[in-house]
Amino acid sequence: MLGVTFIDRIGSGLWASVSVLYFTYVSGLSVAEVGTLAAVSGAVGIAGAPLGGRLADRFPVTRVLIALQLLRAVAAFALLTTDQYVLLIAFSAVGSLGDRAASILTKLYATRVAGPDRVRYQAVNRTASNAGWALGGLAAALALTIGTTSVYRVLLTGDALSFVAVALLTLTCAEPPAPSDITATATSEPRPRKPASPWRDRTYLAYVATETVLSLDDAVFKVGLPLWIAHRHGLPHSLAPLLLVLNNVMVVAFQVPLARLGTTTAAARSLLIPLSVAFALGGVTMGISATGGTVQATCLLIVSAVVFTLAEMLHATVAWELSVALAPDTAQGAYLGVHGLAQSSQRTLGPFAVTAAIATGPLGWTAFGAAIALTGVLQHRLVRDRLHRLPAPASPATSGKR
Repeated sequence: MLGVTFIDRIGSGLWASVSVLYFTYVSGLSVAEVGTLAAVSGAVGIAGAPLGGRLADRFPVTRVLIALQLLRAVAAFALLTTDQYVLLIAFSAVGSLGDRAASILTKLYATRVAGPDRVRYQAVNRTASNAGWALGGLAAALALTIGTTSVYRVLLTGDALSFVAVALLTLTCAEPPAPSDITATATSEPRPRKPASPWRDRTYLAYVATETVLSLDDAVFKVGLPLWIAHRHGLPHSLAPLLLVLNNVMVVAFQVPLARLGTTTAAARSLLIPLSVAFALGGVTMGISATGGTVQATCLLIVSAVVFTLAEMLHATVAWELSVALAPDTAQGAYLGVHGLAQSSQRTLGPFAVTAAIATGPLGWTAFGAAIALTGVLQHRLVRDRLHRLPAPASPATSGKR
């Protein structure tokens, strides 16, 4: 599955960095039309996470994942066939739906195949994801030096072919046993007839709401830092992509070592405190960067990028563990699907949050970081009672039965 992630992200890196340019120069859309297309497809994609999770509780994960990858391939190829605006929106929306659903199923597969080592496995998986994304983005940047519309079509074709490739690779992956199956076999008890629903689990829904806020680091790098640099007089615009490179390099280098700090549920919950501190510090340094000269601002923005990346990696470690630990084994897919709503929702809410911080100035960034930090503290308290009620982990002898 690590190979699947790597190839998938290479394709995504090829397309994500040029999608706006493709719709502008190849399809001939206006800025408003491109923005509307992105907003509509993103909104439709929100439904992909819970839908994918629900399907994974009813059908084999690998088979559903293969179907989703093929759906993404069809949607990408379809974009090549038309410049009609309504069809472009429809095909982009289908691709977004498949993307969010496939993301959840990849996480679910890793959770089931890795068992107690899920946090470390997810860290390695995320490292492969960032490496693939960076490689795809670099290839796209090199290809764009040619500067023809044919190049955009080639990059989109490469993205579509990557989905076909990962579907074929997924065919070679063994189907992992669902945790409910393992429990039923080990205890000789029948599975419950009706699995729990995350939509009636108030604690989990509240947890997902806090996750939406803690995921705003994504908007910082994709929207906040570039806009802040663009509107800060004297800063070179080339600083924005360099900070994104710094973010990717740090994740590749440090995500796996940091994951060792959250290999148990209690340890993962404890990381919410340093995570909150990192978000608060990142907001302060972003705010101060507006008060000095070019050199000071550049240094402070680099510090901000480092601190927000640290927060990103800590949050990834915490979320991998808590999102699974808080979910019952009988409805793991459905719960992780609802958890996926946090990432999908922040893609819509994040740009509004960071643009509000930019419009407000230094105090806005400070308030932005403080709000996320307080959310981290709130989540630390929110999950406490739920985790105390969790059953003790099965002994190695018991968990090893099939």
